[in-house]
Amino acid sequence: MAMHLQNHIDGRWVDSVSGETFENTDPANGEMIATVTKSTTADVDKAVEAARRAYDAWRLMPAPKRGEILYRAGEIMLARKEDLAREMTREMGKVVAEARGDVQEGIDMTYYIAGEGRRQFGDVVPAELPNKWAMSMRHPHGVVAAITPWNFPFAIPTWKLMPALICGNTLVFKPASYTPLLAVRLVQILEEAGLPKGVLNLVLGPGGDLGDHIVTHPGVDLISFTGSSDTGAHIGELAGKLLKRVSCELGGKNAIVVMDDANVDLAIDGIVWSAFGTSGQRCTAASRVITHRGVASEVIEKIVGRAKRMRMGHGLEPTTDLGPVVSKSALEKVASYIPIAEKEGATVAAGGKIAREGALAKGFFHEPTVLTDVKPNMRVAQEEIFGPVTAVIESTNLDEAIKILNSTKYGLSCSLYTSNVNNAFRFMRDAECGLVYLNAGTIGAEIQLPFGGMKATGNGHREAGRAALEVYSEWKSIYVDYSGKLQRAQMDTPPP
Repeated sequence: MAMHLQNHIDGRWVDSVSGETFENTDPANGEMIATVTKSTTADVDKAVEAARRAYDAWRLMPAPKRGEILYRAGEIMLARKEDLAREMTREMGKVVAEARGDVQEGIDMTYYIAGEGRRQFGDVVPAELPNKWAMSMRHPHGVVAAITPWNFPFAIPTWKLMPALICGNTLVFKPASYTPLLAVRLVQILEEAGLPKGVLNLVLGPGGDLGDHIVTHPGVDLISFTGSSDTGAHIGELAGKLLKRVSCELGGKNAIVVMDDANVDLAIDGIVWSAFGTSGQRCTAASRVITHRGVASEVIEKIVGRAKRMRMGHGLEPTTDLGPVVSKSALEKVASYIPIAEKEGATVAAGGKIAREGALAKGFFHEPTVLTDVKPNMRVAQEEIFGPVTAVIESTNLDEAIKILNSTKYGLSCSLYTSNVNNAFRFMRDAECGLVYLNAGTIGAEIQLPFGGMKATGNGHREAGRAALEVYSEWKSIYVDYSGKLQRAQMDTPPP
């Protein structure tokens, strides 16, 4: 008997006002996991109203007490890590070892942000007039709408929910329609940890009109979105007209650069992990490999060999290296790029096909694919494919490699394999990316540092680390004059 997943509004689990549902299925085999309530704009209205009612009491709760609730949530997550990971694998396909990593990142973020309940530092600075006090402090925005993707269905929601909560905001949480179960589990955990009713409200269902209504709702003060650059631009357009705060973490076309002085075997490990982990469905996936001509033949031979040996299957099976992509439409999008690549002159050196044999035919499996003879301006070298496909581009030196790296509209993650410290520092300086790795892949960001990218990868904000507090709070500057007389700043200071 499949589960039934409901919205969580004002502390109660409820169906949509329409009574409509949709199915949540396993992308590896098509098995039904749950029926899911399909929300309407009226459900969004109820969620926003509940969040607004809960706001004053929540923001006035001392931040250390808010942090204690988050800490308890982290403890519950830790106890349930394996169950959460296995449900994640069934819901969106990534192999269970990676799913455990996704849950662990959520645990790490929750513990880290819980500590910010006793920090959230402002500044006390000298005032320019006598007997005057000057300081700054953080103030919450109000109601935050968190719109999250399916590829990290536990970690990314914690990136948004935890800093929003610790700063004193209340929330409307709209997860991707492919991964409602992990969203329900996260809300259940926070409720169990003691989060007051109405502080976090969950609305399930596909985006489109529902998402637009959330973004334009007058009761929503800030929108935090992770997803495609096209959707991010649409949200920015809607919200900009209303002068709403928006934080967007968007696409990537990340590259690993391999120099001729690199440890090639180490680079291959990083490339395979970064290109094909989560079946390439990471915003930080290495969908380009920029290799020095001096080692290009060795790099290509080894990547192709590794890709051909990867075993596809259900992510819960211990022999599986590569799980499915998340949906039929995702599979069709990935497959559509192969003829585009060939038409432009690229060569399919490994993979290139949808898996249609045996049990794999029941799911959405695409072979791990390596494209060679790729030029930097080809569509497969410029557009985000979001699947297990990587394009190998050759370069003659570091300057050319950096130029190729920076030639896309995106700027999220990049990596350089080299043993030359001078090259390493030039790369760190000149790479137009928010995340830079040396002798490691393009994935593996840690929650204590800012996460996000440059150019079309986002709108200038960052998630994780202390930088997350900048998104979910406003600065308030406070001046206290205890001189007992009128003092005019900039005017009553004595001349030198």
